[in-house]
Amino acid sequence: MPLKDGDGPSRPRRPRTQAQGLVDPRRDTPRDTPSVAEPPEAPGDVLVRVRGVETLESAYEAWLELKAEHGATRARFQEERERLEQQGSFLVGAVRAAGLEPDAGAASALAPVGGEGFLGEAQARLSERRAHLERQEADAERRYQASFSEIRATLVDRIQRFLEATRPRLQLLLRKVDAQRTILHVARVGGDEAVLLCYLLAGRIPSRYGFLFDDSTEDVSLPPPALYADEGVPPEGVRPGAAQLEERLRAPGEVVPLKGFLPVFVPRPGGGETFFRLLQRGPVMEVEVAEGAAFRSLLAREEAERFAGHLLRLKLAGKIDLELEAG
Repeated sequence: MPLKDGDGPSRPRRPRTQAQGLVDPRRDTPRDTPSVAEPPEAPGDVLVRVRGVETLESAYEAWLELKAEHGATRARFQEERERLEQQGSFLVGAVRAAGLEPDAGAASALAPVGGEGFLGEAQARLSERRAHLERQEADAERRYQASFSEIRATLVDRIQRFLEATRPRLQLLLRKVDAQRTILHVARVGGDEAVLLCYLLAGRIPSRYGFLFDDSTEDVSLPPPALYADEGVPPEGVRPGAAQLEERLRAPGEVVPLKGFLPVFVPRPGGGETFFRLLQRGPVMEVEVAEGAAFRSLLAREEAERFAGHLLRLKLAGKIDLELEAG
């Protein structure tokens, strides 16, 4: 009669090993540290996507995803460092609590001649794992930074090619207040045009695609920040005064974390430049000029004329299309 499953003699079970997830009860030192896992999408995968798309928005989306993965990877390394520090601290505390730490100059059975004691061996293993983790982290950081550099270079190249093939269109709207004061508006532009204008006017690429139309704020009692907490800007530095903002915009670098505005530097007759900005306000952008630590939108006649003249020079140079409208 054939045997059914479970009717025959049971086979002896093999003891589970550490590879199966159990700790060897004889092991008296910490377990090996697992490698920090690769992110779901490695930098190389994002680069393939960036190279394969032609739109600015898709390239920025891939860049933003890579930034998020970079942050998550850094957090995993930090968690692993903290775990190792906790493990080492606990080990030393346990040895001391057990009274096994030998007095200075005294012999100990835990530190036999010619061999490492329990504590020394465990600490050596932890030091080795810390060094391995540091090598992993440095290698991952190098790969991410190389990927970021390639993405930035790809975006700059793409923006330059777009500017060679097309010219951003601006519509300047004059709103006269009185004989000496004027308000200037610029009609709202599209997402691609905002990126192109940022590069054209500031010589740098924005860190986000929809930066010009983002009026979000983390504190409803405060106006929206002028910068993202990105590209080295700390969370407490997202609302700089006009002078600090200009300093940030003039600092060297390929990327600027603008939010909600476009910078415009207009030459002055006696030399130097005046810092204007196009602040997004719904269907229009309002022209503001830096004055001390703040901005003002009521422009003197000379300021308004210089701003309009600067845009006219860009038009005559073939860099933008410009339409002037007096209201």
